[in-house]
Amino acid sequence: MPWWTWLAPLLAWAALLAALVTGVGTLLTILCGASLFGAVIAAVHHAEVVAHRVGEPLGTLVLALAVTAIETALILSMMLAGGAEMAVLPRDTIYAAVMIICNGLVGLCIVVGGLRHREQSFRVEGAGSGLAALIVMTALTLVLPVFTTSTVSGTYNTPQLAFVALTSASLWLIFVFVQTVRHRDYFLPAADAASPETHAPPPTLREAIVSFLLLIASLVVVVGLAKVLSPAIEKGVDLAGAPRSVVGIVIAMVVLLPETWAAVRAAQADRIQTSMNLAIGSAIASIGLTIPVVVVAAIALRLPLVLGLAPKELVLLSVTFLVSAVTLGTGRTQVMQGAIHLVLFAAFLFLALVP
Repeated sequence: MPWWTWLAPLLAWAALLAALVTGVGTLLTILCGASLFGAVIAAVHHAEVVAHRVGEPLGTLVLALAVTAIETALILSMMLAGGAEMAVLPRDTIYAAVMIICNGLVGLCIVVGGLRHREQSFRVEGAGSGLAALIVMTALTLVLPVFTTSTVSGTYNTPQLAFVALTSASLWLIFVFVQTVRHRDYFLPAADAASPETHAPPPTLREAIVSFLLLIASLVVVVGLAKVLSPAIEKGVDLAGAPRSVVGIVIAMVVLLPETWAAVRAAQADRIQTSMNLAIGSAIASIGLTIPVVVVAAIALRLPLVLGLAPKELVLLSVTFLVSAVTLGTGRTQVMQGAIHLVLFAAFLFLALVP
């Protein structure tokens, strides 16, 4: 195991503890930022070690599940601390995650892969079913609350919340079962012969366990550093005169860095199937894990919860899913498709800054 793969998380934990003890000054903010990126790179390395041991598509599921679980814990902790002011946090975070993944991550992977390999292919069967599940989960979670009449616009009553939580969790569990057991071949590349990892010996069980533990440690410290840096991010957003919702976008982008880095590396290595597995699996997990936990907390602790999106966000979400259906419907990617997704991602960022 390379020395930097355990040193980077260790230094990141040291920076996090120093920030918690002494507070975040200018120098420590810079140090925390550098440590965060080091932990991200280490997390991707350890995720790849685990993935090589367990094989696809379980390997991509490990990283997606770990990141989403920690992101959910972060959202819940901020809701408990913030009270009524955090009623829209789950909505904003899930919406940002879906837009970042479906446009930013997918678009970047397709462009990087297209520039290097001209065209790349993936299995339509897995990508199509995953996208269909994501569309239904997003519609139930973020769109329908705008149109229901039992409560004020944008909210659900308790039975509706319970129904959405149950259906979201069920669809996620079914997707994981299909991805890993029932139709595992739908998420495997048609030909892996060109990949050097195909012929590389898998790591030992001990190496995989150590990498898994270091992966969790790296992801936890990434979320911790993101939370520590959030006041500095908020200050920068205020100085720029941008809306406060931009803070949630920045934090979501930081939390999704490990998956983005891993997906882009896979696309560059002509493994676009792995990139699609990461993207779709992460987006589904961001709803299927987050919503049930948030709903249980909101019902049990009587926390306010607003899920419905504004009209501008509804339009962008609809266009994103329409374009994604076209992109994922052919099983082949090239630069033009990626450019379209990146333009949508740029529109999402621009309209967040200039609503």
